[in-house]
Amino acid sequence: MKINGRSYRTIWPTNQDRSVEIIDQTRLPHEFKTLSLTSMNDAARAIKTMQVRGAPLIGATAAYGICLAMNEDTSDTALTNAAETLAAQRPTAINLRWAIIEMVKALRDVAPSQRVEKAFAKAAQICDDDVDICRRIGEHGLKLIEDLAAKKSAGEPVNILTHCNAGWLACVDWGTATSPIYQAHNADIPVHVWVDETRPRNQGAALTAYELGAHGVPHTIIVDNAGGHLMQHGKVDLCIVGTDRVTANGDVVNKIGTYLKALAATDNDVPFYVALPHTTIDWTCKDGMSVPIEERSQDEVLKMSGRTTDGEVVEVDIAAPGSPAGNPAFDVTPARLVSGFVTERGVCKASSQGLLSLYPERA
Repeated sequence: MKINGRSYRTIWPTNQDRSVEIIDQTRLPHEFKTLSLTSMNDAARAIKTMQVRGAPLIGATAAYGICLAMNEDTSDTALTNAAETLAAQRPTAINLRWAIIEMVKALRDVAPSQRVEKAFAKAAQICDDDVDICRRIGEHGLKLIEDLAAKKSAGEPVNILTHCNAGWLACVDWGTATSPIYQAHNADIPVHVWVDETRPRNQGAALTAYELGAHGVPHTIIVDNAGGHLMQHGKVDLCIVGTDRVTANGDVVNKIGTYLKALAATDNDVPFYVALPHTTIDWTCKDGMSVPIEERSQDEVLKMSGRTTDGEVVEVDIAAPGSPAGNPAFDVTPARLVSGFVTERGVCKASSQGLLSLYPERA
């Protein structure tokens, strides 16, 4: 995808010194800045502080975190310690654990002298695979948009509601929920996106709107609680979101507030789809209620950053002084509220049978 006419991925290695570059997403939308990761601790910090975020991207960052650990020490002990440290940074998104397991499997039987080269090659493969998977998710999701567009008057856009950021900034490229949107836009199918602001970190307003605008996709930012109102008035044709984990029965664990959007969509007969790669399916977890839900800092709720009229980016208090805040980062949307899953292998029902119809090898 492009920013100011230049194509970017969200993470890439630098061949000169075996470091890794990322887009620092905590600076967006006010400042576009890249950041160099030179150690495993840098990668862990980037994941923890959400300089990188989104399930596929934190998996890719963890993969490169293993690479950076091997730069410093190629021993088995270092490999184990790096895997444990990186896995502990974000407990909910399954892609993080998946990528670490893939890296450890690739390096376990490799001679220490060859581990750095092998690690970087494996991490690059994980990133390339993510790009291809997201592109294919978009191809399958595009059919949903095409079907809705066929029912519209000439030039009338398909109105799509998103939640949080499941765009290319959450992946290596293309995104999950946004990939069908980008492909529809690129095919000259009129689309308009309702972008939930997504409190408390405002990933919708800060990131989804930023990347849609950079690519020229028409969109409107709305407050989180406006989605149901728009659905009641027939202004939403399709909801499509990403996910941090899908359990074996089809439950969806995603950014807090997803459950409420699914309830509103069900009540108003609006299709509610979840876009995901196979790496986000946790076949070992039977249902969403057994997934650990990350509780983040109350400061994310009590404070907010923004740009002043003179261009300075500042953080301000927004809540009553002395009031505490709770900050669960995710909620669980039961499979019964999901119209279907859009994956790199096609579209299926949100159920164990639906998932196995696309991934029979997991039976």
